[in-house]
Amino acid sequence: MNQNVLIIGATSGIAEAVARHFAEQGARLFLVARNSEKLQAISADLVARGALEVATFVMNANETDRIPQMTDAAWKVHGTIDVALVAHGTLPDQQRTETNIAYAIAEFRTNAESVIACLAALAQRMEPQGKGVLAVIGSVAGDRGRPGNYLYGAAKAALDTYASGLRARLFKSGVHVLIIKPGFVATAMTVDLNLPARLTATPDRVACDIQLAIAKRRDVLYTPWFWYWIMLIIRWIPAAIFKRMKL
Repeated sequence: MNQNVLIIGATSGIAEAVARHFAEQGARLFLVARNSEKLQAISADLVARGALEVATFVMNANETDRIPQMTDAAWKVHGTIDVALVAHGTLPDQQRTETNIAYAIAEFRTNAESVIACLAALAQRMEPQGKGVLAVIGSVAGDRGRPGNYLYGAAKAALDTYASGLRARLFKSGVHVLIIKPGFVATAMTVDLNLPARLTATPDRVACDIQLAIAKRRDVLYTPWFWYWIMLIIRWIPAAIFKRMKL
């Protein structure tokens, strides 16, 4: 069955890979991003890959007052949304967040507040449908605060808690909530980082896992799979030891 798929932050590496997978299955897509030129280029590629229809909406997700306009447009185009993926975000400079409070607040708002606003608006539209999957990209960084990225981790932890509550709220309505927790992924956002090759996945690998998790209505997805075990160990390290570790 052809699905109607809405993706917010559609120009990010993971989101674009997810969109390609849905396009190859003949989905109808509604893409939201702030870069109109890149959005149009991605749309043309998705049509070539088999998407039945691709509509776009240009919006910076921090413009939360425009979110209702965006959801109105998506539902007007497709009537219903089977899968909604919220995938936008940034990777803050942790050291800068420690000295520039305005920057820290802005980054937290991008990675937590604006994402939660999108989830809340989508839930309002999907709940009356009585069906659908609402997915959001979090991070393994949200499982425990580390000195190297605790502002980012705090934002992702907020999403984890919000998604958990939203999942319980929407369960009886038939709408499912999935939170996705990638580890290291080779995208434009991480290009300047010295990531360990053996622990770093491609966006396509992560996209395959996401699509399968959506189909199986998983609650939480660690991707690649081994990050579940890595984070389980990290969460269980006693605080007296953890605070002395170089992580």
